[in-house]
Amino acid sequence: MESRYVTISIKIPREIKEKLEKAGISPSKVVKKALMDIAKEIELKELEKEIEKFEGILAKIPAERIVKSIREDRER
Repeated sequence: MESRYVTISIKIPREIKEKLEKAGISPSKVVKKALMDIAKEIELKELEKEIEKFEGILAKIPAERIVKSIREDRER
């Protein structure tokens, strides 16, 4: 079974590591959070591009039709 996680390693100056640890900050947690935040930003940008593709199509649909569809779905 393949793990969902991979291991990466980075090198930072020893002084930085010591300062972070002295402050009670885990360097690995900081790096992990930063990478996850960047991945989320990338995902949001990709979603924005997908939304832009549909904006032209959605603009052609009258608002009344959208409201009617929503109401019909709620009644189900």
